[in-house]
Amino acid sequence: MPTKPDPAPTAAKERSATVLELDDLAVHFQLQGNVLSRLLGLKGRLVRAVDGVTLQLARGEVLGVVGESGSGKTTLGRALLGLAHTTDGSITYHSAERGRRVVSEMRGAELRGLRTDLQMVFQDPHAALNPSMTIQEAVGDPLVIHGLAKGPELKRRVEASLERVGLSPTERFLTKYPSDLSGGQKQRAVIARAIILDPEVLVADEPVSMLDMSVRAKILQLMLDLKQDLGLTYVYITHDLATAKYFCDRVAIMYLGRVVEIGPTEEIFANPRHPYTKALLAAIPEPDPEKMVPRNLPRGEIPDAAEPPLGCSFHPRCPEAVRGCGWESRDLRALVEEHWTRADAAYQEEQQVLGDLGRLDSPSTTATLGSGGGPAVREVLERIRAEDPQEPLWTGVTSIEETGTGVAVSFEPAEPPELRRAGGVDVACVLYPE
Repeated sequence: MPTKPDPAPTAAKERSATVLELDDLAVHFQLQGNVLSRLLGLKGRLVRAVDGVTLQLARGEVLGVVGESGSGKTTLGRALLGLAHTTDGSITYHSAERGRRVVSEMRGAELRGLRTDLQMVFQDPHAALNPSMTIQEAVGDPLVIHGLAKGPELKRRVEASLERVGLSPTERFLTKYPSDLSGGQKQRAVIARAIILDPEVLVADEPVSMLDMSVRAKILQLMLDLKQDLGLTYVYITHDLATAKYFCDRVAIMYLGRVVEIGPTEEIFANPRHPYTKALLAAIPEPDPEKMVPRNLPRGEIPDAAEPPLGCSFHPRCPEAVRGCGWESRDLRALVEEHWTRADAAYQEEQQVLGDLGRLDSPSTTATLGSGGGPAVREVLERIRAEDPQEPLWTGVTSIEETGTGVAVSFEPAEPPELRRAGGVDVACVLYPE
């Protein structure tokens, strides 16, 4: 993939102004639960898709939002356009022509009017276009909706937009339907529809992930050309760090609804601070089959967003976790069950001593377990600890007290770390204290 072009001298001046500002933004979704819970009036669980994001987007900048599936990056992008209602915090759009506008407070006609300034390129070009509309109708539809053009003027502007994205000669594409186009051509049509209103900000939600490898670089180069020609500002949502390195000026790493590291792209790739960022970079495939790359990948799977871990949400998977990361009862259960996968003959006996581990499922800094007496439970825990004395969970244990039938294990409480300055980036990690 070609290297990212250097910005023009005028671009740096344009970036001095903030175009989008997020202040402690939160987007939560209520899970309704099953029929019985609704009949009993019990509250469903709350999914914190975006949970306290604060950042600024400079005019003319390309900000990459990177993370695994379920990290909240798409919800963040939809919230910027008012497609996902904010639960808390604010989104402020500083329009170059109309001044300050609070997106998170907009509704109805006012929100629809925002579409002329903020547009979105969706991930799947096959689903983004109406199969019953011709390309001319689909690309020109925003102009019709906002009453900005009709007749010959509408056709002229559609042709100009198609020409700009490389769908030329335009006569070949105006009367075609989406099913007549390839994946790359469909995405070019989607981009043409997004820029036809002359927006200032474009939110691109994984715009190349559904395309063939041979087409991806061309689409990204097209978007860079449009940025230079039209003065666009991008929010580029992706899980692909390779394209983020090529395309973005700054990168924000998201995990379970929170930004854990943000900074210039060069700094993020050259010297990542957060263990999650390091894990993402370590997971990038090495094209040389004879070159062995050491990988210190995170253990386990991404946790449930409805019940995120206490403290730092990445700590259960973190290879660099320490005492103050926020260890809890669920971590102890995971450790015991991992031990049992190796215990074999001792499993039955230990299971009777420790009893039902289901009581550890509620997040708590105190874990009470055991049915075979305190000394027996303590012996099992010491046996587990001896297997791997370097297991970071034990650093967070403040006490193990016998309770008669079992023991109570207490962990050091911890709050989710806030973003703090570390070199040239901001990182949310206890390894970088204020």
